[in-house]
Amino acid sequence: MTATLQLLSPDNLMDVFFRQSAGCWSSERRYYTLPDGKTQEMKSAIEITFLEQGCEELRELARLHELEDESLMVCGAKVTWDTQNSILGKQMSHGVTSFGVVDGVMYRDRGFATGKPVTASFSFTNPETLCLRTEYDGSVFEEEIRLVGSRYRTRQTVMTRAGEQKMIGQYLEKRVE
Repeated sequence: MTATLQLLSPDNLMDVFFRQSAGCWSSERRYYTLPDGKTQEMKSAIEITFLEQGCEELRELARLHELEDESLMVCGAKVTWDTQNSILGKQMSHGVTSFGVVDGVMYRDRGFATGKPVTASFSFTNPETLCLRTEYDGSVFEEEIRLVGSRYRTRQTVMTRAGEQKMIGQYLEKRVE
């Protein structure tokens, strides 16, 4: 474990991670459906905005999760995306989602496969690598997001349902200057 991990709390590490992730990204991703191996290739334009403690977006997220003190979240991020199927050129999805952090828990206004608010546990293997675990509706989503310098991010998501892996998502994200 590095000295940085030992000195900073999980919330502080997330603050640094969100700040370093802020900006515009081009994301190329591939989803593998298991066990049949069917693949989908997607391309997304992503914008990540850092959210300061006490801002209205974090206060609204706290209300959505029915937290007693709506100013408690120490930091967050707002992510907007526009996704197209890379092969067909067909619009697949677009939207906005918010993340907030307090006491080692990440709060989201929606999950990957639900419009309902969800929470995730998180940890860092090093200051550049965030690991998330989100569970809802009988599914588990385990994700690793790694900052590679200041211009790249890699992501991998594994979705499991009833103890069986159902999907793997792999992503390469490039910062758009």
